[in-house]
Amino acid sequence: MTKFGQSGFSRRMVVGALLASVALAGCGGSKDETSTQPGVTAASAGGAVEKPVLKLGFIKLTDMAPLAIAKEKGFFAEEGLNVTLEPQANWKVLLDGVIGGQLDGAHMLAGQPLAATIGYGTKADLIAPLSLDLNGNAITVSNKVWDMVKGDLQRSADGKPVHPISASVLKPVVTSFKQQGKPFNMGMVFPVSTHNYELRYWLAAGGLNPGFYTPGDIKGTTLADVQLSVTPPPQMPATLEAGTIEGYCVGEPWNQAAVQKKIGVPIVTDDQIWHNNPEKVFSIRKDFAEKYPGTTSAMLRAIIRAQEWLDADGGANRKEAVKILSQPNYVGADEAVIAASMTGKFTYEADDTRDAPGFNIFFDNYAGYPYYSDAIWYLTQMRRWGQIPADHDDQWYFDQAKAVYRPDLYLAAANQLVEKGTISAEDVPETDGFRGEQDGFIDGITYDGKQPNAYLAKFKIGLKKGQKVSASGVTGS
Repeated sequence: MTKFGQSGFSRRMVVGALLASVALAGCGGSKDETSTQPGVTAASAGGAVEKPVLKLGFIKLTDMAPLAIAKEKGFFAEEGLNVTLEPQANWKVLLDGVIGGQLDGAHMLAGQPLAATIGYGTKADLIAPLSLDLNGNAITVSNKVWDMVKGDLQRSADGKPVHPISASVLKPVVTSFKQQGKPFNMGMVFPVSTHNYELRYWLAAGGLNPGFYTPGDIKGTTLADVQLSVTPPPQMPATLEAGTIEGYCVGEPWNQAAVQKKIGVPIVTDDQIWHNNPEKVFSIRKDFAEKYPGTTSAMLRAIIRAQEWLDADGGANRKEAVKILSQPNYVGADEAVIAASMTGKFTYEADDTRDAPGFNIFFDNYAGYPYYSDAIWYLTQMRRWGQIPADHDDQWYFDQAKAVYRPDLYLAAANQLVEKGTISAEDVPETDGFRGEQDGFIDGITYDGKQPNAYLAKFKIGLKKGQKVSASGVTGS
């Protein structure tokens, strides 16, 4: 079966070792060399659904698609689940809903369950048994800023800008704003969002300091060249149009909405910042998984089936997915706006639409597998920008990642689908939970999730081992 957005990952046929590791993890009896597997019972292959009526939350973004498809194509129902999908006003409301039990689970920022577990912001025991997608975000700048930078961009033979575009093009713009006594403001969706870290990564790679978080600066603007603030995703275009911000990082369809409204231009996609980066997760409370293992496994099976449907047959189902997502109870944006990034294309300007088959990946490249190394990357960025104020050894990063990201639960569900012939054995990775050394970053730096402190030491801008930040600056070796 031809899949959508494949880009160089080999498929593995052997899953016997994984089945064994899942069984051991479910019994709490296996330890690897880096950390202890948390003692949460894995979903059993034959477990009955204990809680059939569920309410799941989401934010109006195209990457909530696996939940909508699982509902609309009957995958939840076929697993014996009666699921209500409920849009939430913002990421904080969504997080509080899961923690408080008003929601049984949610489409969630990958950083949220990690931050809750380490006690940054709200303290709670959340887990991420499934990754929802790869890629899907972009950074958009206002027409004013685009007009200030576009004349300096390298052009291809057809006259269009060469991508990726470095944030270094913003340096003279930021300088101009400073000379006028004005801050250069950009928006992102939440302090522990992928968008925050992607925007910071892009800016820092271009030589601009996006600022640090300190105990006295929860907005993360200490020493900043660019001031970042929080805006809920659907409000990004209006906030840009009002002139409150000069750019933003957000998921679709809110970059394409700026193109359609002719108020901004996407300048870089997150896939260009970090090729095939992990995006949202499906998150539930740890005690939910313990109390309802059969329900947890049923939810995961339904969502995995939806992810496979979204990427099947070269994207043949994407047009139907766009129609579903355009409904007001889901994303509620025009079909044309959603399709502009969801169907293998991405529009930068009205006359600049390019092939982007991997802009949204839901199933291919093992997109659903919750890799420990993905979780550790988020934790390194929290440390880099001061949300984690003190040093920790590598073991600490491993322990936090394994407390939250639960590949054992994912594998228990995925392997049940393999046994039924619903998905192929080659669609399940053979891995120790780490992706291995990764490149594809805009700054050329490689990432190895097994060496988080060594990774942090590679950055010119950002906190390293032994360093702390205060209003007066960065101190330490």
